[in-house]
Amino acid sequence: MLQRRFTAAAVGAVTAVAAVTAVATADSAGASTPRHALADSAPKWLGKATPAGSVAGSTDLDFVVLLGMRDQAGAESLVQTLSTPGSASYGKWLTNAQFDARFAPRASDVAAVRSWLGSSGLTVASTLRSGMAIEVNGTAAQVAKVFGTSLANYRYKGQVVSTNTSTLSLPSDTPAQVVSSVAGVIGLDQGSILKKPAKKLPGPPPGARYGVPPCSTYFGQKQATTKPKAYGKVAPYAVCGYGPQQLQAAYGETGLLKQGIDGRGVTVAITDAYAAPTILHDAQTYSRVHGQPTFASGQFRQILPKPNSYTYQGLCDPQGWYGEETLDVEAVHNMAPGANVVYVGGKNCVSGLDLAWARTIDDHVADIVTNSWGDGTDDVNLLGQAYVDYYLQFSLEAALTGITVNFSTADAGDYTQGGTNPSAKTVSFPSDVPYVTGVGGTSVLIGNKGQWLGEYGWQNAYSALVKGAWTPAPPGTYSSGGGGGTSVLFGQPFYQRGVVPAKISKYWGSTPMRTIPDISMPGDPNTGMLVGETQVFPDGTYWDQYRIGGTSLSSPLMAGVLAVADQKAHQSLGFVNPLYYALNRTSAVHDIVAPKKPVTQVRTNYANGLDASAGRTFQLQTIDVQSSTIHSTKGYDDETGVGTPAGSAFFSAIAALARR
Repeated sequence: MLQRRFTAAAVGAVTAVAAVTAVATADSAGASTPRHALADSAPKWLGKATPAGSVAGSTDLDFVVLLGMRDQAGAESLVQTLSTPGSASYGKWLTNAQFDARFAPRASDVAAVRSWLGSSGLTVASTLRSGMAIEVNGTAAQVAKVFGTSLANYRYKGQVVSTNTSTLSLPSDTPAQVVSSVAGVIGLDQGSILKKPAKKLPGPPPGARYGVPPCSTYFGQKQATTKPKAYGKVAPYAVCGYGPQQLQAAYGETGLLKQGIDGRGVTVAITDAYAAPTILHDAQTYSRVHGQPTFASGQFRQILPKPNSYTYQGLCDPQGWYGEETLDVEAVHNMAPGANVVYVGGKNCVSGLDLAWARTIDDHVADIVTNSWGDGTDDVNLLGQAYVDYYLQFSLEAALTGITVNFSTADAGDYTQGGTNPSAKTVSFPSDVPYVTGVGGTSVLIGNKGQWLGEYGWQNAYSALVKGAWTPAPPGTYSSGGGGGTSVLFGQPFYQRGVVPAKISKYWGSTPMRTIPDISMPGDPNTGMLVGETQVFPDGTYWDQYRIGGTSLSSPLMAGVLAVADQKAHQSLGFVNPLYYALNRTSAVHDIVAPKKPVTQVRTNYANGLDASAGRTFQLQTIDVQSSTIHSTKGYDDETGVGTPAGSAFFSAIAALARR
């Protein structure tokens, strides 16, 4: 999963409705005048940061003004009514017009805020359909004047970040209608590499190869007989990378696909930053190589920023996002070859991606939205309350209007480096927002006929082959794993009550809190999927394949599975979490538990990442090490959620629940 930055926004209001207080600031004449402060909008991490210079007043800034939704409590109550199986109102999702009439800001309030922004010297670039977010441009000097602050650069957590240095406030003469409507500002911490003259995106990325020989076609095919034993046994070589037929078979889709239940009639949207220049060619080539249906005319489309409008390229690494996009598109199409796929690209990995995600929901671009990125923490002091409110409001809109929203839960387990740094424990935002599905990762064992042989939580440790011995001794050093744990931001949602054990939900105290993941799919890069992408190699630029994993794989795989489930159920399943939790401890899901004995495999790497000219290195992977604070146990757990889809039983059970 791509982690965008150390924080997404450092400013904001306390709730989805602006909380303002009067503060005294000096105007240009030196007199003290009261302003309307946006509560909690001063970055709380500045005391831990190192000053790194001022921001030039001429610097161009893109940011977002958030308007609060109406009756948020009513919206949350209605979500429960519409998404609980057996409810008389189950599945009767709102239309956009119905959502706007009950919960979106009033049109007059949106107009008032837009007018005020313009009269303040700022430029309104766009307004989302519901009016909950307005994209704004302005110089640093204009922003400082309007919001009564200054902007400066700080060095923090390995990055240089520009942000406001004090509480944001609105001028004393701001109309009351505007003061009551503005819920916060997000995106003022855009990083030190701020808006530069627009450039074309770069070409294909540098080449790399993973899943290299010796490797297995299916789990356990080739044994590493020339390598040292581990735990008294010879380990198999890791798979070269699973193909679409193997994943389809393992998760019970083969028969459904033959019946034409392949996601047709369902639309899946993918949000990422930037846009891979070879995406359609790469996806079509991949399908042809693997004997899968290619995208038909109109089945794949893109919603992209204007040409040459991509910004913050030095901060965001567009070519890294190309691989993310390629993985997402091919994973969705593998599991739902009949579904329509829409790629929505942000013009950068900060506020541009925030807007692309929200606009995908606001415009109801798709039935399912998958997002393989996040911010790596649910600490409101780093994120900012306005940013949390932004994702809460738009995810509520998605849940009410029948859109499933998946987020990857990240690739660092509980963030404690395998239990060595307990104080760092956290979960990844926004996968812990109660109205999205947090998709965790597993290590899956698929046999020679595509059969599901077993599955474990993805928490990996490695030992390297050094002078004929596995070093350090197995299990070795913790490497990575699917994210999970207990949120500090959100209380326990209705669908987790009675399912999530108290020792997990009450990890932080006596109050039960939201936990993730909700459900899981393959994420272990050593049992990952083959992806095909055009890359630049020393001998030329061409399409090639590599094995990849991460919860970046888990989320789009689950999106594809759900597209098939939608078609089988003859309806949009929409906010699907209550259905998943209703399947807990049933035969419809694989209940993932830790292995009773160590499960290992040998990973082969090219020393130079490209070819065998510099030799190979070898690592012993121990699967699902239990050294961190999250564990795979019977029933719901904070490593894999309720488990993984258990073949055809999953699709039948989901359809039956939706009809109940």
